[in-house]
Amino acid sequence: MSSSDFETERSPLLAASTSSRDTKTLADLTDGALESTPLLSTSNTTPRYNGERDDPDRASLASAGASHSGDGVPKSTRWPSIIAALLLMVLATSIAIGAFFVPAAVEEYAKEAIVIEPTNLALESITTDGVRARIQANFRLDAQRVKNVHVRRVGQFTTWLAKELATEETRVQVYWIDHDNMLLGTAGLPPLTITIANGHNTELDIVADLAPGDADTIRIIANQFLSGKMDTIRVRGTTDITVKTRFNIPLGTHAVSETMEFEGKELPPLPSYNITGLNFEERPLPGGDKQGMAADVTVTTFNPYPVAFDVPALKFEILIPGCKKHGPAVSVATAVTDVIALRPEADVEVTAHSIVEELPEPLIRPCPGGTMSPLDKLFEAYLAGQPASVLVRGQKDQGGEAPGWIGDIISSVTVPVPLPQRSFDDLIRNFSLTDVSFSLPDPLADPDDPDSNPKVSGTIVALAALPSELNIGLNVSSVQAKADVFYDSRKLGELEIDEKASSIQIEGGPGEENLIEITSRVHDTPLKVTDDDVLTDVIQALLFGDVNVILDISALVDVGVHTILGQFVVKGVPAEGRIPLKPLGNDLLGSMQPQVGNLEVVDTSPVSISLQASVNVTNPTPYSAYIPWISIYILNNGTVLGEARAKKLTINRGNNTNLKVTAIWRPSVAGEDGVQIGRDLISQYISGYNTTVTLRTHPGTIPSKPELGKALSKFNFTLPMPRLSVPGDNDGGRHDGDGSTNDTAPHFIRGATFHIFSSTATFTLASPFSRNTIYIEHINATALYNHTEEIGRIKYDSPFGCPPGVSTTPRLPVDWSLDSVGRDKVKEAFGGRLKLDAKATVAVRIGSWTETLWYIGRGIGASVRL
Repeated sequence: MSSSDFETERSPLLAASTSSRDTKTLADLTDGALESTPLLSTSNTTPRYNGERDDPDRASLASAGASHSGDGVPKSTRWPSIIAALLLMVLATSIAIGAFFVPAAVEEYAKEAIVIEPTNLALESITTDGVRARIQANFRLDAQRVKNVHVRRVGQFTTWLAKELATEETRVQVYWIDHDNMLLGTAGLPPLTITIANGHNTELDIVADLAPGDADTIRIIANQFLSGKMDTIRVRGTTDITVKTRFNIPLGTHAVSETMEFEGKELPPLPSYNITGLNFEERPLPGGDKQGMAADVTVTTFNPYPVAFDVPALKFEILIPGCKKHGPAVSVATAVTDVIALRPEADVEVTAHSIVEELPEPLIRPCPGGTMSPLDKLFEAYLAGQPASVLVRGQKDQGGEAPGWIGDIISSVTVPVPLPQRSFDDLIRNFSLTDVSFSLPDPLADPDDPDSNPKVSGTIVALAALPSELNIGLNVSSVQAKADVFYDSRKLGELEIDEKASSIQIEGGPGEENLIEITSRVHDTPLKVTDDDVLTDVIQALLFGDVNVILDISALVDVGVHTILGQFVVKGVPAEGRIPLKPLGNDLLGSMQPQVGNLEVVDTSPVSISLQASVNVTNPTPYSAYIPWISIYILNNGTVLGEARAKKLTINRGNNTNLKVTAIWRPSVAGEDGVQIGRDLISQYISGYNTTVTLRTHPGTIPSKPELGKALSKFNFTLPMPRLSVPGDNDGGRHDGDGSTNDTAPHFIRGATFHIFSSTATFTLASPFSRNTIYIEHINATALYNHTEEIGRIKYDSPFGCPPGVSTTPRLPVDWSLDSVGRDKVKEAFGGRLKLDAKATVAVRIGSWTETLWYIGRGIGASVRL
């Protein structure tokens, strides 16, 4: 190495001080002005395995342009300085005391004048007992550093006489003062010869054998250092040194002890590192047909020290923190490194390989008193972006070329290794819900019962990205999630999903990531609506909008996974997706084309009638629904006339037949106006007019969710009056009907027959009821020709029945209009047929319910007989 490499360490390590031994020596030793070169070269130029680079603020380094100690910024000391200074300090002090043990002034001179400048520290090799280090330094005495003039003169004279001093082979012991003087290590130093004349420089080149102390001592100091609990560390170096002059005059053996103290912030930090390679794959286990999950990792760091040697392959144990913070960890695998080549001031690449045979039972077993296992806790922290670490501990039995002392030390130290952070924002690439069906709440459920919420069924298909380093078979067997549902950035409700699942892995092409498609069928999953106003907006957008309604899903998903290691659950996987819902169309109710059949009366009162019918509808939407119970108001002209009810209805996509519906007709609840509006509505309907009714929800629509019915009541759904199925309407036969201008209207009057001589008429009637008889209590009718020409009148007050199906009325008396053109037309049609119009007021009765209706019919086919 060039001298410029060490010019920042050429200031004296042992500066002038008082005669007592205090920490001022250490202050000189660790002065930040001595070392402005980086402790660790920046690692932000080394790309990670995922292409990212370190944040410079997180790298453990000192800037090459750092200011000197006068700026007040604390700096850490380089390890070469600490090691070399400790050894050389003991050595230099020993020599000084050995040379000048008689005059105290000379001893003081030596302590103040000594200057030692380390220039290099290199670990040449690993031995069976420790390491062999080469220490290079410059040694000299500088009289100008001595403040006392008398001491300076005596010292200069004495050292001029002695010229040189030599030592025999020496062994230095280093103790940790703060922990009962535990032995940290020893160093064997070879014989040395130095020049002690003022200003003369001696280049020291020492090859020392360094041996670590007790493994427990190393473990304690390492754990305190790693946990950040080491505020200060005080060490003492001791030796017995034998000194002689250049003329081999022995100066005796002297016991020497020196103390150094370091602040915790002055100790070099752990080097920063990048994970530049990571790969998981299935690999056969040794000695069998089984396979395990192999993990290969490459870590790159920077060696800022002038150290060059090869580290043999080492074995480490990989552990995961257990249930308790300070409890035992769970061992999952053994990792073996390749040989590590350390070169001075260069990147160091460490590659390790491990294989996991199976997941230990303590790793996946729930912790006592909870539901989370150690593996769950690790995944939860990692997926949430919180600090998550695995533990690495060396194995005691290393085998191979590694000496035993390495195993003793690294097996006593456990180092937490943070898992590399990554973003999971784009984990879910696509999320869809198809074959959707909805179920309304159960009306009898308690408010806190899940059945009191609407339910959703459908097929969830999620496309998720797999990490590029994960190259193992992965099957998803179940999904469990609590999902928040949003519309237009407002929370609509919450979904709880707990279903089985299946998956297919999709291998990406070159430069593409691997994907996994997860499919799960959800059935009757409760949707807990948390904001009825948002639900109202969703329904409004579905009914009246013309673009897809987008629901956003945000969830933490527990995924049941089956791998080569077995089955386990990955909890708390963040998932976000969007569910597009197709609009229902602006004419949803009109396109449903409802048809009513099997109409029957189930109850009556003087002011109301309860009907039951089978309804056929067409569902034009891509959704299906299940309705356990529902109640909807029936309105006309804004007036409530009755109520429709249904229960246990399943509405599928497309045609739906025989849906049972009950209607209660009670217009009297709206007073006289309601009675008149109801009367006119029925009259218009039987007359074939285009009539409509309006459906509207109310608080009792879903008894368990009154607020939902109230929220939806702002929407009025208007649809044409459903067509009643009347006998003969769909039989393909021919009949004259009532001549209604509305081709889709039911034909209640199928025809009429006039008898000339008896002045009577009979009518063929078709009843829409399947089991009930309609009674005609009174009739007042006028027959017309060509809409205006009166033919005759019928007034009849004797009740007669109209049974289910097609029936003929009794002969009703006709009062002919003798001076009317219409009568002549009747005569002309004798033996044939003609088309007549009719106007009538009819009083009808069904059970206890009676009503007076009006009727207008056109184009009624009438036969004329004698």
